[in-house]
Amino acid sequence: MTTTAVRQSQAVLSRDRDVMNERIQVQPRPAGVQPSREDACRVGAMRRIAAARLRYCGLAALIDEVTLVVSELVTNAVLHTRTSEVRVTIAVLDGFLVVTVIDGMPGLATPRRADEVAESGRGLTLVAVVAEEHGGDWGTNDTGTETWCRLALPAERRP
Repeated sequence: MTTTAVRQSQAVLSRDRDVMNERIQVQPRPAGVQPSREDACRVGAMRRIAAARLRYCGLAALIDEVTLVVSELVTNAVLHTRTSEVRVTIAVLDGFLVVTVIDGMPGLATPRRADEVAESGRGLTLVAVVAEEHGGDWGTNDTGTETWCRLALPAERRP
């Protein structure tokens, strides 16, 4: 017989704090060249780390939304920049959970209109919809080196 221990979250979100601060190394590549399989797999690793950190901090209610946002924003950084490092931070700030992806490469993220048969091009639209549905917003910093998404914390988790 196998016994599994379940540990309750130990973090208490009584004030603003960091939930996650992770970085991945990726191979810089010329424009038009697809990322390596290893680099593409790192997106999933960031998603799993984000889910674990949210669970630990008592924010499991936002796991689906945050993992979608992390997946889309990290994928954009890996696909559309020539960076060698992507950093993901998740923090609680002023009643919001803020996901920030930093690739250090200038250029503004802009949603596209994908046609019905397109295999890509919907990521930022998904991020915008998720943010809006959760009382938040998304955007980039002035230089475009950071893309962020804010989601309102569930009422019971607000300080």
